[in-house]
Amino acid sequence: MSFLKFLLGRPVANREAEGRKIGVVAGVPAMGLDGLGSASYGPEAALAVLAVAGTAGLEHLTPIIWVILALLAVLFLSYWQTIAAYPNNGSSYLVARENLGEKSGLLAAAALMVDYLLNVAVGISAGVGALTSALPVLHPYTLPLCLGILAVITLVNLRGTREAGLALSVPTYLFIASLAAVLVWGLFKMMGAEGPPQPVVPPPPHPQGQEALTLWLLLRAFASGCTAMTGVEAVSNSMSAFREPRVKYAHGTLAAIVAVLGLLLLGIAHLAQGYGIMAMDQTAEGYQSVLSQLVAAVAGRNWLYYLTISSVLAVLCLSANTSFVGFPRLCHLVAQDGYLPRPFAVPGRRLVYSVGVLFLTVGAGGLLILFGGITDRLIPLFAVGAVMSFTLSQAGMAAHWWRAGKDGEAGSRGGTRLKLAINGTGALFTAAALLVILVAKFTEGAWLTAIIIPAALLLLVTVRHYYDGVDRQVLRGAERRIAVRSDPTPPAVLVPIARWDRLSRKAVEVARQLSPEVTVLHVTELAGPDEEAPDEAQSKALREEWRDAVEQPLQRAGAPLPRLRLLSSPFRSVLAPLLREVEAVQRRSPGRAIVVVLPELVEGHWWARVMHEHRERRLRAQLLRHGGAGLTVLSVPWQLVPPAPAEAMAEEEPAPEPAG
Repeated sequence: MSFLKFLLGRPVANREAEGRKIGVVAGVPAMGLDGLGSASYGPEAALAVLAVAGTAGLEHLTPIIWVILALLAVLFLSYWQTIAAYPNNGSSYLVARENLGEKSGLLAAAALMVDYLLNVAVGISAGVGALTSALPVLHPYTLPLCLGILAVITLVNLRGTREAGLALSVPTYLFIASLAAVLVWGLFKMMGAEGPPQPVVPPPPHPQGQEALTLWLLLRAFASGCTAMTGVEAVSNSMSAFREPRVKYAHGTLAAIVAVLGLLLLGIAHLAQGYGIMAMDQTAEGYQSVLSQLVAAVAGRNWLYYLTISSVLAVLCLSANTSFVGFPRLCHLVAQDGYLPRPFAVPGRRLVYSVGVLFLTVGAGGLLILFGGITDRLIPLFAVGAVMSFTLSQAGMAAHWWRAGKDGEAGSRGGTRLKLAINGTGALFTAAALLVILVAKFTEGAWLTAIIIPAALLLLVTVRHYYDGVDRQVLRGAERRIAVRSDPTPPAVLVPIARWDRLSRKAVEVARQLSPEVTVLHVTELAGPDEEAPDEAQSKALREEWRDAVEQPLQRAGAPLPRLRLLSSPFRSVLAPLLREVEAVQRRSPGRAIVVVLPELVEGHWWARVMHEHRERRLRAQLLRHGGAGLTVLSVPWQLVPPAPAEAMAEEEPAPEPAG
């Protein structure tokens, strides 16, 4: 078993694709971890803003969460319709492109890509924040822990979506069960208490209010809390991952994610307000996340505390998996339309888009390093891309239903109007939320997203411009037809060799099959500064071997003779003399085809790659770049394989001559 097979699993055939699709049970962990995990850092992000107002700010947490839940309900209904209308793929990019135009689709794609990238960084950093809350001794190792978890998630997703969903099922459902148990227990204690409930472990005292509670402060808290809605779009963006009937399983997954998320958000906000829990500075020593304070206040620091915090840690860290499901599929669609490099559109050995997975890993790793793995520094950048993609998707669906209502029959227009109202309302609400987020978070870092998204959009357009230029050159109508010549001239063939051996012999034999005009080139003076340059004796030895091995057999057979030329290269370059020879042929015979035949060793073992110079591969790349349109480069491989014992003995001991 190779190391790659052990790490990633066996290659998966195309015919196995349908068997690797997922349903609701695996769909919730695979696509819902982003949304479910945001239940922990969404309320905390809002509380971090409200903390400057002290107790007065804490009292407004629950109303803010109710507003976010109302917006979440609108999004749920909107994406429910999107899934039904686009059962193959309901991504924001596709919906906006088909209904609002190419530019709107690209804007949605750029916004969604930035959102996916930030989601990985925020989810992992929030999970490590939960870990350092339970084990403060690990606080100095925040960044290495973040990068280690990112590597594990990448490996899991390179093995396939189904494996990722199954691997994440245990921590996901453990998170839901343990946190739900704590919230229910806390609510019962609040209902049975006369006045504020008594916490088992009192939370740290509130800081004194430094600002008055203003509408502007509430808007900023709402903008931060909107991070709790991210991930809702993941189901419609990844429809191709579901097995048939896709709409049924996608609807079930979306409903489960939104219902659990809504209940968790409401329960956390209510208990945080009841137990007097406020957000703390994540960069300070002794930091405790809101969930850590809440679980300790309800249950104490016992086995349930550590079980719940462990599941929170797992879900937050693994919430990045939602992006690892959606981002490669989005890149696949965009690359198919020519706006991303084509390797993004090619599935890997496990039927996942490996290039997209690796690109997401590198980008998220860079963000974690840049911001030191601290959640509070990443939150201001987070919600802009997600809410912008929400808005464009809902506007696209509203345009879809508008056209359907105009073109449909009179009897069906009533249902179309209702759908138009739902998606139109969703577009208006999310547009208003986007405006609030941009204004409220602009000076805190949202300005950076306002630069990154247009930059990503410019990158997409630049890639498409490149591919359009390529097509203009290679898809010209008349020049695609085969040229018919009555007396085609064979190409001039050049064969560079380092010495005369079996590999050189094979290359010359292939060259002679292509053309009677073959020139074999041997470049001298390739020695280093501490070596003596090849002398006339060495050149003479090569000429004698050439005469014995090539010229004499071909003369006896009456076949055309290839020429041997020794070229000088005082700067130890094979390329320059070879290009001069190509130019000489072009001057002698303008328009004539030239073929360079490169003999190349193919190593029998992976470790043998370091034992050779690989000069032929570098030479091939340079010839293709600088040789001109009339040059063709042909590689002739000689595979090195470990000889069998009998073969080795046969080469070492000459066979006895026959008697007589």
